[in-house]
Amino acid sequence: MKVFVTGVGGQLGHDVINELDKRGHIGIGSDIHETYSGIQDNSAVTKAQYVSLDITNEKDVMDTILSIKPDAIIHCAAWTAVDLAEDDDKIEKVRLVNVKGTENIAKAAKAVNCKCLYLSTDYVFDGQGDIPWDPDCKDYKPLNVYGQTKLEGELKISSILDKYFIVRIAWVFGLNGNNFIKTMLNIGKKYETLRVVNDQIGTPTYTYDLARLLVDMIESEQYGYYHATNEGGYISWYDFACEIFKQAGYETKVIPVTTKEYGLSKAARPFNSRLDKSKLVKNGFTPLPTWQDALSRYLKEIG
Repeated sequence: MKVFVTGVGGQLGHDVINELDKRGHIGIGSDIHETYSGIQDNSAVTKAQYVSLDITNEKDVMDTILSIKPDAIIHCAAWTAVDLAEDDDKIEKVRLVNVKGTENIAKAAKAVNCKCLYLSTDYVFDGQGDIPWDPDCKDYKPLNVYGQTKLEGELKISSILDKYFIVRIAWVFGLNGNNFIKTMLNIGKKYETLRVVNDQIGTPTYTYDLARLLVDMIESEQYGYYHATNEGGYISWYDFACEIFKQAGYETKVIPVTTKEYGLSKAARPFNSRLDKSKLVKNGFTPLPTWQDALSRYLKEIG
């Protein structure tokens, strides 16, 4: 299978290319930079075919996909700087990447009749209550620009294509790029005490584990909406920080605070990021390992 992967300079795209290579598929990576800009770890992603592509350029996207003729596209590229997306001078750019860019990918996928998998987010919901969000729930009420544009991207995919997967994830961490774990470890070295919010609830997602599931999906025809995070139960960012320091052997003390006590960020965050993942098993997919196990493997990976 020939698979075109956008956003290979990010956390997830890096692992998707490596997973494709493990299974004998041809992975073609793309990003906006002239050459691959991710971590140089000598894995398959650094040796894979790479295409420099601005997904906001409709003609370039169409020409690229028509020339490659992939069997599937895994669309990881997105504007993910949540707070920066709220700036008045950035909103148009965010919409161009997350909405127009996704529309361009969808149109190109339709032109070559290939499968398309779009990565979305729990931020498409309003994050209220304590009931896990069902993947087929249509009660969308994004709290911020990032969530709104990712939702609009979902709608572009579902309106243009028939052979699509929309996979919502949350609290992502991986080898390539920055994430909550790396931030905690860096800050934990400098300070004896940290304040971390305890009223935002969800589950982490390890890109290494997620990549395996995404490739499982494109190898199937079980199209539709899915939620995918690691197993292991719902936790707060405070719980996550405590486990990070425990496994890393840090003595850092973590103080739980509410979002209000911590101080408002530029973009509103959902309190309820619980995602119902039961549809994965119903449709024959293997759930991800527990987040505790994922964290242990990740800490070993980053040394």
